[in-house]
Amino acid sequence: MQLPDSFITTIQKAFKEDGEKFLAVLPTLIEDASQRWGLTDVQPVPNLSYNFVAFAKRGKEDVMLKIGIPNPELNSEMAALKLFNGDGACQLLACDEERGFLLLERLKPGTILADLTDDDERTNIAIDVMQKIWRPAEILESGSLLPDAEQQAVPLQSFIKLLDWFGELKNIRPHFNGGTGPFPKKLLERVESFLPELLADENVKLIHGDFHHFNILLSERGWLAIDPKGVLGPAGYEIGPLMINPWGSVSDGVSFKAQTKRRMSILSERLGWERESILNWATAHTVLSTWWDTQPDGTGGEYSLWCAELFASL
Repeated sequence: MQLPDSFITTIQKAFKEDGEKFLAVLPTLIEDASQRWGLTDVQPVPNLSYNFVAFAKRGKEDVMLKIGIPNPELNSEMAALKLFNGDGACQLLACDEERGFLLLERLKPGTILADLTDDDERTNIAIDVMQKIWRPAEILESGSLLPDAEQQAVPLQSFIKLLDWFGELKNIRPHFNGGTGPFPKKLLERVESFLPELLADENVKLIHGDFHHFNILLSERGWLAIDPKGVLGPAGYEIGPLMINPWGSVSDGVSFKAQTKRRMSILSERLGWERESILNWATAHTVLSTWWDTQPDGTGGEYSLWCAELFASL
């Protein structure tokens, strides 16, 4: 099986030595997973990124095989999919945390939400899906949300903590020798000023964590989410990735601001959230996204930063 050069490069850059080892044994992993679950006709999807994902057959059933480097983020995804149990999300058919294997429902026709042209329709569909998948944090450990009453409750430590993600922002100034690099000083200070209040929100849920138009697909069961991060934190964060996607689809500030205002109105009406809170979450997420994409020389994350500055100007 010939792997795309772009996939190989991505794995090498993201996972370094572990990535090299993963690529070396990937053919064996694919064979092992195929034998374990009786898979045939394993064909990689065309847009591989941080995991190996392929179409496959299990008997007459169309399925998806996903193989990644075992790590806490991948384990968090598996734990979230177990709890979602297909309600608003792709169904997890089987998994192996130790080996990084996931066997998933194949969504047909698989149309991505980004392909729709009516942004109001896209936003309303996204709201429908996010409300289906959210799980209140206070009852996760009770096990009452699990589809099988005999399963053990999923420990909260199985999931990514939003507080840990935003804790990474404290590294910006040390990275730039006390300065703020490409981040406008006023923008960073503004986020730092309102972030404690956002994170103190008691509306803590298990959320998707990377909820946007390319992770919401049409299936025979309706619109469903894929690739959840499985994040514990205030539900308001969920709208952050949504507000800046489809990625790069709006390139002028006037149109972007108009789209943002319209989306805020819909989100506020549907979810009962204050517009200021929605805007602050969007700004906070885009600053964090910029930091994640920032390279050692200070480049990278330009689009996210552009969005953050526009959010801050509203």
